[in-house]
Amino acid sequence: MIVYPNAKLNLGLFVTGRRADGYHLLETAFLPIPLVDTLELELQPESGADQLRLEGAVGADLGAVEDNLVLRAVRALRQLAPIPAVSLRLEKQIPSGAGMGGGSADASFTLTALRTLASLSLTDAELERVALTLGADCPIFIANRPAVARGIGEVLSPLELPQLEGRWLTVVKPQLHISTAEAFRGLLPIAPKGYSIEEVLAAPLEEWRERLVNDFEPSLFPRHPELAALKAALYAAGADFALLTGSGAALYALSAQPLQLDLSPWPECFHWQTRL
Repeated sequence: MIVYPNAKLNLGLFVTGRRADGYHLLETAFLPIPLVDTLELELQPESGADQLRLEGAVGADLGAVEDNLVLRAVRALRQLAPIPAVSLRLEKQIPSGAGMGGGSADASFTLTALRTLASLSLTDAELERVALTLGADCPIFIANRPAVARGIGEVLSPLELPQLEGRWLTVVKPQLHISTAEAFRGLLPIAPKGYSIEEVLAAPLEEWRERLVNDFEPSLFPRHPELAALKAALYAAGADFALLTGSGAALYALSAQPLQLDLSPWPECFHWQTRL
């Protein structure tokens, strides 16, 4: 089986508190986008061990094979149901350290693909519980539809975004890797918003700029000035809305027309554009 795990963007990211165990509570909207990795899976009943081959067209560290979330997803699912050894090939296109959920998507697509390949009678809710053990933003990729997320990212509510239809989406990421742990460690104190993500998203796109914020920007932009410069470049090129996604380091812009960006100050910058 061949599947295509897709990236996501965060339409706003509010940090709303912190649990006793140290996990931060969030409020965000997840938007799946058609920037994809390629994942091939084949059951190998005669083999004694899972195998994963990693390939990448993105100039990013693919990490150690044994630590990859795809293999961790196989092992986690095997605790619920008998699955023979699996041979996998993962070709990365989604940048890592970008806040786009590439690794999380790979893990969750592994779960849903193996459910089909191994004819497992597991529900989406059961797979979401397994996905949550792999990462806070993994469950969104089981149903893989726009949703508002709360808690640590696992409490999902369906979301309609008709105002994005036909808009142009631009994604940029400098040669910068921001770990989630680094981003959370540096968070500045955050005042309550007084409004919900849903309230902002219900307004016209042109009104999102002042209220649909990412609470990581105030701490990350001073430490990584290229992020602030790229966001300014997106607006200068005509974006109606631009924001950091997740804990970075990718930014995205929504616009009525394709953006013509001058990325010469960032020659190694990842750049991707599509129409929604």
